[in-house]
Amino acid sequence: MHWLLERFDTAPAHIAFIHEGRQVTYAEVLASISAFSARIQTLAIHKGDVVVVIGDYSPEIFCLILALAQNSNIVVPLSKNSVIEEEVALVVSGCDWYVKFSADGKDAAFSQRIIETENELLTNFRKTGAPGLVLFSSGSTGKPKGILHNFYLVVEKFRKKRQAVVAIPFLMIDHFGGINTILAITSSLGTVVTVSDRSLPKICEAIESYQVELLPATPSFLTLLMASKLQRDYDLSSLKRITYGTEVMPQSTLDRLTKAFPNVALQQTYGLSEVGVLRSQSRGDGTLWVRIGGEGFQTKIINDVLWIKSEYAMVGYLNAPSEFDVDGWFNTHDQVEVDGDYFRILGRVTDLINVGGQKVYPTEVENVILEMNNIQDVAVFGEKHALLGQIVVAKLLLETPEDIESVKKRVRHTCLGKLATFKVPSKIILAEGELHSSRQKKIRRE
Repeated sequence: MHWLLERFDTAPAHIAFIHEGRQVTYAEVLASISAFSARIQTLAIHKGDVVVVIGDYSPEIFCLILALAQNSNIVVPLSKNSVIEEEVALVVSGCDWYVKFSADGKDAAFSQRIIETENELLTNFRKTGAPGLVLFSSGSTGKPKGILHNFYLVVEKFRKKRQAVVAIPFLMIDHFGGINTILAITSSLGTVVTVSDRSLPKICEAIESYQVELLPATPSFLTLLMASKLQRDYDLSSLKRITYGTEVMPQSTLDRLTKAFPNVALQQTYGLSEVGVLRSQSRGDGTLWVRIGGEGFQTKIINDVLWIKSEYAMVGYLNAPSEFDVDGWFNTHDQVEVDGDYFRILGRVTDLINVGGQKVYPTEVENVILEMNNIQDVAVFGEKHALLGQIVVAKLLLETPEDIESVKKRVRHTCLGKLATFKVPSKIILAEGELHSSRQKKIRRE
């Protein structure tokens, strides 16, 4: 991993981070990594020790992670909004050292905390001498899974230098996409703009203040941005590219983005914690067709489901059997349509609603409802039904208060005009709060 630090050293005066208005150069990043390395040696943190790091984005937490990787430690980053309870995560990963950062992300408190775990995967991985990175999945099909990566491979993907950009790492540091974004920016000597509050106004304010060029976000966040119309209140003209991933993008949101940002490239991304983030290229015709793959990745389709083979794949799950087949292929559980070299992601198999044997994709229904007046957001999901197996439920977040019976009538009328009868929501409820998680991802359940 020395190549990455050597690259930092070629641009010592460049701004690496702007954290809550505080600027940090690449020279200061290198100095911080060196200081943490000295502290690691003083504390006698041994190679192979599991180090749990608690905090959110800051220059210092990034520098500590790199210093620990240099020391061949196994790093477990956790944030205050992690998908798994801290105590549960520590039982799964084990712990030798516990590091908690202050609220401003500058100061790190180290303490030795021994939580032993008998884990054959970790035992065998330590023998390689490589640094490890443990991240937890969201557990959409069950309990969260501890995913072990060889950190060398995670970083190696960025050895080829790309164009430097000023970007906001939207996904959190304990999410594979968050780690991927921050490495992509710094390995190209760009500038990372971090914000502790990922609310719509704060993100827009940061874009305006620091001339952010790249915004990687979720479709849920972008749907809310379009509904809020905040792009009219802030100068977002510095944006050159908006990328979106982690869930299916509603076509209606993409259409609104295209209209609101005519000079901005809109790029769909695709990746999974188990296999990494693939190179992607949107078709450019305003649709959701995307070409994915790139060096180190292979794709194939089995029964309309996407499978991926990756040179950057995880080492394995800490608390679950491997989901790779004997030839190294991973079932993404994402149902797709294929058009030549392009894919259109329809949604997770686990999100499908089965109405009397007929398949309903939640995003197809959400897309129709989002085009209606007075709808800020919508989440569609299935509910058990004695005769049909499941029925379609739509949970709505309104822009302004409206009588529920009026809303039901409008939704059903609109959906009947554009969807097959079995796809029309049988049950419509009003949301009392946001329909997405702290990670800006749609929550499809009661």
